[in-house]
Amino acid sequence: MKIKIKRIDSSLPLPEYQTSGSVAFDLYSRIDQEIKPQEIVLIPTNFIIQTPEEYMLLLDSRSSTPYKQGLQVINGIGIIDQDYCGPDDEIKLQVYNFTKEAVKVSKGQRIGQATFVKIAKAEWEETENIEQKSRGGFGSTG
Repeated sequence: MKIKIKRIDSSLPLPEYQTSGSVAFDLYSRIDQEIKPQEIVLIPTNFIIQTPEEYMLLLDSRSSTPYKQGLQVINGIGIIDQDYCGPDDEIKLQVYNFTKEAVKVSKGQRIGQATFVKIAKAEWEETENIEQKSRGGFGSTG
């Protein structure tokens, strides 16, 4: 799959898959930044990516980022829509510093990851009845 991408700062690398089995590619910080304790910030990743039709781009922390740095993608994940690819639509990772100390992020540091996920859009068919027995929820299966 060929993806159109623009780097804001050409001194930083294009995204990379770190192993042959990786499903996500790394996102880098475009700038040096200090994140205060309990602060939420947007980290610019240096990329404008044109996500193909029928896909979304899913952003997340690298698995080691919360453990090693105390930073977490605040809303769990980030979703980049297909039409977020204009000239000012740099992808940013929204992170939260959950530690009691300031965290320094360096330019070029791998701070997140992203993967393309195939999507389907629903065509709604409204009905008065759903022909299925209610099964409960919020722990109802044990």
